[in-house]
Amino acid sequence: MLAVVFGVLVCVSPSPPVFITMRFCLAAASAGVYLTLYVTRLEFCDPSQRLLATMMSGLTVFAGELLLLAVALGCGSWRGLLGTGAAPLSLFLCYGIPGVFPESPRWLLLSERTGDMNSFNERQRDDDSFTELDTDSSSSPGRPHLSFPELLHSRNIWKNLCVLGFTSFISHGISHCYSSFRGDVRGFTPSFYWTYLLSVCAGGGAWLLLWATVDKFGRRGILLLAMTLTGLASLILLGLMEYLSESAMTVFSIMGLFSSQAAASLSILFTAEVMPTIIRGSGVGAVMALGCVGRLSSPLMDLRNHYGYFLHHVVYSSLALLAVLSILLLPESKRKPLPQTLADGEQYRRPPLVRRRRDNVPLLATPNPET
Repeated sequence: MLAVVFGVLVCVSPSPPVFITMRFCLAAASAGVYLTLYVTRLEFCDPSQRLLATMMSGLTVFAGELLLLAVALGCGSWRGLLGTGAAPLSLFLCYGIPGVFPESPRWLLLSERTGDMNSFNERQRDDDSFTELDTDSSSSPGRPHLSFPELLHSRNIWKNLCVLGFTSFISHGISHCYSSFRGDVRGFTPSFYWTYLLSVCAGGGAWLLLWATVDKFGRRGILLLAMTLTGLASLILLGLMEYLSESAMTVFSIMGLFSSQAAASLSILFTAEVMPTIIRGSGVGAVMALGCVGRLSSPLMDLRNHYGYFLHHVVYSSLALLAVLSILLLPESKRKPLPQTLADGEQYRRPPLVRRRRDNVPLLATPNPET
């Protein structure tokens, strides 16, 4: 409802201060809708379907961003563009219709609202994790609520949240370096529409790459690969800028933009899978917020004579290398059930780097006697 109200007020803003205020409120309300849909979608899916559902959502966002570019090229005024973009917000009102947007079963279990679980019984019987949760809740109806002292002592959860938030901050912040790299170092300003189209296409391609590789090689391995490619492309562009041709610079810029978009999307999905249900919304929201903070540094790229570009790029390149090392501390969440409580979240720990091989075969093995 807030998104609908502020969407209308943005279109009829009489002055720039009112426009900026209404635009800020519209973005905050839209972020709340996006966060709620993201978390609820994952909680409805089986472990084997979470990546597919998230990928389909990402491709839907990709199609919407391409449509926005077409609408922007066709509209003659900014009020027409904002009005066209605000009209579909009225569909958000359908969420208030009973049965259109049901509550998450996991949230209902933790909040002890078992009376609203009748409509989900059939789906829970098909999901082993939900069935186990339903059995536990029937045997002990009193579910523990969030305990702040227990949350403060959940070191493993805080470690995972800090690493993924740091990765989201770096991957979102450094992506702007690649989308406008050639214009900053060659002395010309790239077209706004070309930069936007390149960034959107890189995001769509990143989702296709994640769909093809993440379930096979794991979340942590692909995130490590994406951040490694991001830092490598950044270092090559900074150190070998004077020796690279136009085509080589374009290739490394696209590679960095592509890998940074993949790391940004995967870090949010990773957070939603390792955070327990009791704080999943807060954890995913914090990681998304850190990504937005990373994007706030993009105006440094537009400083006079582009002096801010090199400082911006050097700092993010150094932090990207640190993020590569910190990713090694993360657990693996591939095809695992979503954790419910803080105790479940504490069990998501990093697997050992070197597995000890236990050889129990005796030195003098004798064949089994024939019977």
